[in-house]
Amino acid sequence: MKKDRHYDVIVIGGGASGLMAAGRAGELGKRVLILEKNERLGEKLKITGGGRCNVTNAEYDIHKLLAHYGKAKDFLFSPFSQFGVKDTFSFFEERGLPLVVEARNRAFPHTQKAHDVFRVMEKYAFASENVFIQAMSPVTAAVMEDGRITKVMTKTGQYSADSYIFAVGGLSAPFTGSTGDGFRWLTKLGHTVNEPSPNVVPLKISDEWVHSLSGVSLSFMKITFSLNGKKSFSKTGKILFTHFGLSGPLILNSASEVADLLKGGDVTCAIDMYPDTDLGSVEKQILKTFEENKNKAFKNVLPFVCPKGMAPGVALFLPEEILETKVHSVSKEDRKMLANLFKALPAHVDGLMGFDRAVISDGGLPLDEVDTRTMKSKKVSNLYITGDLLHINRPSGGFSLQLCWTTGFVAGTAVAKK
Repeated sequence: MKKDRHYDVIVIGGGASGLMAAGRAGELGKRVLILEKNERLGEKLKITGGGRCNVTNAEYDIHKLLAHYGKAKDFLFSPFSQFGVKDTFSFFEERGLPLVVEARNRAFPHTQKAHDVFRVMEKYAFASENVFIQAMSPVTAAVMEDGRITKVMTKTGQYSADSYIFAVGGLSAPFTGSTGDGFRWLTKLGHTVNEPSPNVVPLKISDEWVHSLSGVSLSFMKITFSLNGKKSFSKTGKILFTHFGLSGPLILNSASEVADLLKGGDVTCAIDMYPDTDLGSVEKQILKTFEENKNKAFKNVLPFVCPKGMAPGVALFLPEEILETKVHSVSKEDRKMLANLFKALPAHVDGLMGFDRAVISDGGLPLDEVDTRTMKSKKVSNLYITGDLLHINRPSGGFSLQLCWTTGFVAGTAVAKK
């Protein structure tokens, strides 16, 4: 880093949107400083998508894409028109990292390694000799005079710039450095900040049968949530059983609605292991398997009628005497009980896991306080805001990183033109 502490642009935060913003501004000729609180850049980016990095969602129709961003969609047409999904594909492919599209339009690097995505972003950010970094420099305050930021204070000194980009992220995965600093700065600068909460996050379930299946993952299950005994909503998809409860795309993308239910009382769920098969057909399949194994103990045949890995959990619902019974002696009523379990394994939802396990947190700056054509603050004349600092609800599946690429690119372009 140069000793000169005044720059054209200071980007606070070296994650996905920060690297994009810095690289873009540097590419357009601006002298840029990245202030990073960690020792290394891109800590959250390196672990996203379980280390595989869901780079974007391959929905090329901008209207269909923006529908996934809820109420924010009307604010996002302009930035996504400037840098959208096709631009993201081109960006990485032109830099030697092709993307592959998997289920639900999720796009990953062909190497399946988040580190490769980070390396592309790091190389892009520092492709220009105009971009510098000061690591291990957590910002402690942003000083504003006459409606503009004049300098930022850090533990390594103070720095000034003509323009500032806040790209520090929200509150999900705080161990990577996302500890809500940006929300506090925005509040002190006169902005409104909606209270953040874990948004795309696993569910806390205390039922023993769920914990007994820790590590089991099934790609096609249906879950129905009920409030105070009354069915509320159902979704179908992939579920992962964990030592604390339920996760996987289906659960993560149900969490926001479950959070609303929890405000109203007791929330339960029921898992249908065969959502595309009616109860009668499930009974017939059980009977067929039993007839083929009629001299075996029920407990030894159970794995043949359950989806792979699910038998230990189902067994916890069954009396020991039934498990030890020979299949030919299992009653019709007990077969019906088993079929009903397969269609509705019950559990109690204790709550949502915290920010430490959240993939995405909501809350942040309302979009009516930002000019989304440039990502410029409407209250601070030389401030731009990107990524998870913005109050935008979205599901998992690449939508969050696409938001980072888009807002980072737009902010980097805008500060350069300014």
